[in-house]
Amino acid sequence: MSRNGLISSLRRLINDEEPLETRSPSPFEQLRPRMNDIIGDGGILKEVVQPGEGPPVPENASVLIHYSGFLEYSDQPFETTTNLKYPRMMKLGRDVTLAGLELGLLTMKKGEFSRFLLQPQYAYGEMGCPPFIPAAAVVLYEVQILDYLDSGQVDDFIAMSLEEQNTVPLSTLLEVVNTLRSFGNRFFNQNRYYNAKDRYKQAMMLLGNRETQSDSEKERIKTALLPLYLNISLAELRLERPHKALKYGNKALEIDSANTKALFRCGQAYLELHEYASAQCCLTSAQAQKPFDSDINNLLRKVTMCYKDSLDKEKDLYSKMFRELKGSVKM
Repeated sequence: MSRNGLISSLRRLINDEEPLETRSPSPFEQLRPRMNDIIGDGGILKEVVQPGEGPPVPENASVLIHYSGFLEYSDQPFETTTNLKYPRMMKLGRDVTLAGLELGLLTMKKGEFSRFLLQPQYAYGEMGCPPFIPAAAVVLYEVQILDYLDSGQVDDFIAMSLEEQNTVPLSTLLEVVNTLRSFGNRFFNQNRYYNAKDRYKQAMMLLGNRETQSDSEKERIKTALLPLYLNISLAELRLERPHKALKYGNKALEIDSANTKALFRCGQAYLELHEYASAQCCLTSAQAQKPFDSDINNLLRKVTMCYKDSLDKEKDLYSKMFRELKGSVKM
């Protein structure tokens, strides 16, 4: 996302267009006419390079962004996340420390790429941040919103007592649960399985605390619990804890006994536990519903081979024991 060479390009553009006898505008001066003043005092100017979609980032959200910060006349950023495969999720009001950058983020939408020109009072102040940021420095930030989650709603809900949580509409609880699950999915995709599991379990706990009043509400809670059980089961498999993976796979089957993902998770767990007959039973049931699913078929073949090998070894063991017993009787 970083536009290395941006300052050099502007400088070349300026030099090509301006007579030598006139003072050329600086790179940042060249940018200003293309930018919008987002708060009205000229302290934060914005240029949208690539528009985003959907609503803007809400206050207290957690944002997943790529960003690079530049000083004027510098081609290399003084800080950047573009070298990271998985940039960390940053919470507004806590992890984003520059006022100008946070105010700028609140104007952005998912997928948007923009540039922000920040005056010192919205960046590093009159003192700067030696040795990287000089005193009273104007800085340029290039920012791309990869994703964001409304974690402010989650924080507000968790801060409530159990009694207060039970007074909010179920739809609000389900929004909080979906946000937590999205956090978990983000951690899972970054191979941070412990963090993912903790987010899934937090969502599960909130659903478990709900005092349901009607059958329809109970069904909606079960529907929300099902993917959480499946996610926890998979996270436990990644953490090499098949007993726990089996526990949550079975919880999913209690809600939907024909769920192929749950049957597959249980099959994986049983395989790790060397309980091949049970693994074969789960996977055969999953295969009956999805006969052409390559993951199910491949794992079922593996289980069948392991089961056969286990039976052969057991047969050889009993044969050896019988021969030894027979030999001892003759003696």
